[in-house]
Amino acid sequence: MNDTSIDYADLAEYDRRQRGIERHLLSAFFGGLAVGLVGMLLAGKGPAWVGQIYDPYVYLGLSLAVGATASGFGWALLTTFLAVASTLVAAMGAGALKGDMAFEVVGGSAAGLNWTLALLVALGLLAFATRREDVWGDLAAGAVGAALLADVVDRATPGFIDSERSFWPVPALLIGSLSVGLVLMLRRNAWGRVRALTLSAVFSGVFTVFLAAFVSGWIPLTV
Repeated sequence: MNDTSIDYADLAEYDRRQRGIERHLLSAFFGGLAVGLVGMLLAGKGPAWVGQIYDPYVYLGLSLAVGATASGFGWALLTTFLAVASTLVAAMGAGALKGDMAFEVVGGSAAGLNWTLALLVALGLLAFATRREDVWGDLAAGAVGAALLADVVDRATPGFIDSERSFWPVPALLIGSLSVGLVLMLRRNAWGRVRALTLSAVFSGVFTVFLAAFVSGWIPLTV
């Protein structure tokens, strides 16, 4: 006689997993809407450092949070893209209500928008990879920290591409400290944290040298 018994525990676990994925999708979507809407409403209001911290670091934080909490690589890609797309739609909608139909509401320019969107999705995938307990997880955490630190260096250094005089020292030191803390939080043991911080320093250092060479004209590239 065939065994047709049903393992209700497995069905319940499957149902919980599916509901968790649904909640994650909705959270990514509505989180993106909220971040984009608030960002556009805050644009041009209050102290300059508020906007400098919000754009792009709140967007980056949303992407990292969505990617790190995804249930799989494919879901990390989908939900991160969903969060980024809803952020852009909300920001454009808020801009339209204010009479501004510009498409560069995130990133400051058309090129900056494309770069920011690609960076947000990539960081979401890296955040998911930081859940690994091996050296690849350390590498992903180091890359996340390096991306944030490199952006801080670029904006805080006079003469660099996106340099902003008012970004130094308070916003730069705040974001730099949070970036280091994020790398430490992403790893679960001392050696992993040491490796991730070392990789962050190396990656961001290489980027800084390359950027300095580019700005000084040693590397003949055009943007």
